[in-house]
Amino acid sequence: MTLISFVVPAFRVQGYLRECLDSILGQPVTDIEVIGVDDCSPDDSGEILAEYAARDQRVQAIRLTENVGLGPARNIGLDRAVGEYVWFVDGDDWLAPDCLVEVAERLRADRPDVLLVDHVRTHWNDTATRSAMAEVFPEPPGAGTFRLRDRPETLHLLHTAWNRLVRRRFLVELGLRFAPGWYEDVSFSYPVLMAAERIAVLDRVCVNYRQRRAGAITRTRGDRHFEVFEQWHRVFRLMDSWGPAVDELRPAVFERMIWHYLTVLGNGQRIAPELRPGFFRQITADYARWVPPDGRPAPAGVEGLKYRLVAAGRWRTFSALRTASQARDAARRTARGTKRRVAPAARHSARTARDAMLRGYYRAELQRPVEETLAVYAAYWYRGYACNPAAVYEAARRLAPQVRGVWIVRRDRVHTLPEGVEYVVAGTPAYHRVLARARWLVNNVNFPDFVRKRPEQVHLQTHHGTPVKVMGLDQQRYPLGAGGMDFAGLLRRVDRWDYSVSSNSFSTQMWERAYPAAYTTLEVGYPRNDRLVTATAEEVRRVRADLGLGDGERVVLYAPTHREHLPGYRPPFDPDRFLDVLSPTGRLLMRSHYFHDRDRRARRPVYRDRIRDVSAHPRVEDLYLAADVLVTDYSSAMFDYAVLDRPIVVYAPDWDAYRLARGVYFDVTAEPPGAVARTFADLLDLFRSGEYGSDAAGKARQQFRARFCALEDGRAAERVVRRVFLNEPPESRPAC
Repeated sequence: MTLISFVVPAFRVQGYLRECLDSILGQPVTDIEVIGVDDCSPDDSGEILAEYAARDQRVQAIRLTENVGLGPARNIGLDRAVGEYVWFVDGDDWLAPDCLVEVAERLRADRPDVLLVDHVRTHWNDTATRSAMAEVFPEPPGAGTFRLRDRPETLHLLHTAWNRLVRRRFLVELGLRFAPGWYEDVSFSYPVLMAAERIAVLDRVCVNYRQRRAGAITRTRGDRHFEVFEQWHRVFRLMDSWGPAVDELRPAVFERMIWHYLTVLGNGQRIAPELRPGFFRQITADYARWVPPDGRPAPAGVEGLKYRLVAAGRWRTFSALRTASQARDAARRTARGTKRRVAPAARHSARTARDAMLRGYYRAELQRPVEETLAVYAAYWYRGYACNPAAVYEAARRLAPQVRGVWIVRRDRVHTLPEGVEYVVAGTPAYHRVLARARWLVNNVNFPDFVRKRPEQVHLQTHHGTPVKVMGLDQQRYPLGAGGMDFAGLLRRVDRWDYSVSSNSFSTQMWERAYPAAYTTLEVGYPRNDRLVTATAEEVRRVRADLGLGDGERVVLYAPTHREHLPGYRPPFDPDRFLDVLSPTGRLLMRSHYFHDRDRRARRPVYRDRIRDVSAHPRVEDLYLAADVLVTDYSSAMFDYAVLDRPIVVYAPDWDAYRLARGVYFDVTAEPPGAVARTFADLLDLFRSGEYGSDAAGKARQQFRARFCALEDGRAAERVVRRVFLNEPPESRPAC
């Protein structure tokens, strides 16, 4: 018999759902089932559930045709469950490794109606905060079970569905279902404890409760938080129907209700100022309605004062008390922050007069109106006209000619700009002015920290590659690759984004986890790849001719990525030996990563006639069009070049070290876009034998293209411009 049925509702959790499912299915205990409920999610959550169901018979995927909400979605999963126990796990949380061993042992030993497990709150910076279980139970209950009336302090545990396993037959006989609406856990979690004859507690962290920066109701402001009242009303109506059997629990449950109401009211991220008086009045009404007949002694101290003010309906006094408490807390934070700011203040004092003047000028420009037709473009830290921003710029000139586009470039890169492109030089007054006044800010990396996005401005983050290596917050687990990155600063920059361009569903899932914020994802393909789709044979011939390449020459482009953890690393690649294995008509183009610009200029390598260094070529798309074969390692170049459906060779001599030090999202040697070489000798053999173009390599490339290139139809830039600049609705996604 199945011991545990996991019910996993999924709605807008595509960036986290795989981690959740893997944490369940990877447990040593196997007599489980997972019922995933796609609540008509507009992202790829449903596709992920279907993928897992196809490869693991323990997984069922249910796809709803309309969004019903978390509570009803759980009910639908419960109706499908066959396990002895049911565990409701949210799709953005995950289980601790091996925790199911102890859970299963405890279930089999004590056969409880409810088993409570511990959790930690996990934060964006990879830190974790322990729950209140240790405070609720200074001496954790050992083996055996108890009833709530024997341990009423159990009510002080977090009232969620996911920190308790419930015996399914007990739940069915009780007739308890999740209610619709927000705060649905309230009308489930408390009743199951009150009704249970056998409660057990496992003093073991089992759930990692993700504190999301965006998307959680606890961080969403609005009047839907008033739904908490109806959830508590359900609890008390149920208690009324149960009669005297639960009367002795009323005081403790009443205390939790008032505590919960005040917690919601006190959270500025939930209740807007104009709604607080009405929310307070409802608390007062519920206090009068549900207070136990013999009264309820208020807690001591400030909390007790709050209870008395609620009972008396004294909103103004309550509000003044809240304001005073906030001022006190702010003063404490300021006092703590003063010490931390001493060193930064010393650094700021060394800022040059010119920098101070320019920052002052920027702040002054922020006070002037936004120029409604001005768009600012930048790429690769102002290295020039390139990548997705360049493709968007060109599409905007065609589709939105009323928009004036201005590029930001370094002074030493001005000469690379195409003729007729308007620009400003980074660091000049004009640079600061356009950043302050532009309606649109477009970049494939982040703008500097001093940039403050105004409410009227629109920030488009295009990114610059489908990721093999981990990015953003995911780099915290790989400090060698992170290189001392300021992750808090990164999040402040990400919070400026309004739109994030994604080339495929894989990237979307990675970006939404690595860069958690409230932006809108544009999963439209990569604008820079449009040219690879639309280029004609004549354009390819022209590009090759401009590069000095003949029609009959076989051209190989070698484009490795850089290693942040090994700045001086160069892959073992001998261009002369490689050229020797090519036919007499072979040509080799070598392109180093742009991070090596300065090093390349210092070394000035000299190559044979048929070898050319194209690192300084301004448009990498030209090189893709010109090349017959791409050799790369872990560079995002492979995803772009795959659009052309030409042979790709992954040359990965340091793969094992790279994935451990830098961190990767998938094994590019196991799921490659073509042939794989782990040594330079292997690479030579692939070209000597022609295996790089074999049927097996072609099959791998087709699978790779299906996964990563499905959106590349030549219209990505158009879709971006229509959505961001013209404010047109997105192309419709298939209905649920």
